[in-house]
Amino acid sequence: MSAIRLSVAAVLALAIGATVAAQDNKDKSRFEPKLEKDKPFYQKVNTDVQQIIKVQNQDLTQKQDSTFYFKWTPEKKDGDKWTLKEKIEGLKMTIDISGNPITYDSENKTPSGSAGNPGLLDFFKNIEGAEFLVTLDTKNWKVEKVDGKDDFIKKLGTGNTQMDSLLKKIMTDDALKQMADPTFNIVPDAPKAPKESWEKKQTLALGPIGTYEVTYKYTYVGKDPTKKHLDRLDVATSLTYKPPTGNTEGLNFKIKDGKITTVDPGAMEKSFVLYNPATGRVEDAEIYLKLRGDLTVTIGGTDTKVELQQTQKTTLKSGNDPFLKSATPPTPPTPPAPPPAPPKKP
Repeated sequence: MSAIRLSVAAVLALAIGATVAAQDNKDKSRFEPKLEKDKPFYQKVNTDVQQIIKVQNQDLTQKQDSTFYFKWTPEKKDGDKWTLKEKIEGLKMTIDISGNPITYDSENKTPSGSAGNPGLLDFFKNIEGAEFLVTLDTKNWKVEKVDGKDDFIKKLGTGNTQMDSLLKKIMTDDALKQMADPTFNIVPDAPKAPKESWEKKQTLALGPIGTYEVTYKYTYVGKDPTKKHLDRLDVATSLTYKPPTGNTEGLNFKIKDGKITTVDPGAMEKSFVLYNPATGRVEDAEIYLKLRGDLTVTIGGTDTKVELQQTQKTTLKSGNDPFLKSATPPTPPTPPAPPPAPPKKP
């Protein structure tokens, strides 16, 4: 009888444990994408950069505001792999260097104040309409490969050998994978409950420009207090920069040494990501960075000390409809024709 009681107790313990585990898993999420063949979704990514560069006791200011409009179309699922087409539908760019603005808007081909730099405008024009095929591994939700890089570099280089060589050094396969990540790099290795945290690290090697190492620490808060249908993740971002160690051919300057790091992440406004569990997408996000650094830059054989201060805000929005006014909305599927009416009886 005692053996029977122990067996029953063991079964009850297992049943209770399974019930508790199921309840725990109910509150956990892995924030995975939900993809459906031929059903596109859209992203709008804006980055605002404010920069002060001090050279020989003189402050040079630079402001850059860029907006990119992306269309993602899941095309094929093969086992654990999804193939998605990524298209840059348009972009808006404003660069102001010490009060000299350059602007580009893919919806306004002849903006004022930009005629002084036709080469840069042609560069922006060639970005518009670029397409890539992205292979996404759903076992770990990482970008496995991106096809279309060579055609993109050729288009941007426009026959300029020096530009073509520089782009090949900057646009490495790893850099392109990180820039073409529809998951926004948030998916953890295991489901997370509210108040649990995890980290994602990225190394962005940009050839002659140097290497950026970025760490994102995500904390699952629970439902957003304002948009209660969305899950909120708080984000703490840290970045360090390392100068290039190899060939810097292609630039008219060389970053000889120095360091750039994140300054007091808590002093910036709080970064966050809002994930929609119904659509399986990051619906809204704001990421802030505040950086400071000291560099030694060699120009024409002369070393110059440079001090850098930079604040950066990146926002992302996603949805089922295009954010770009000129973009063509997806065509709804044609409903099946009704069955023919039965012949009337005589």
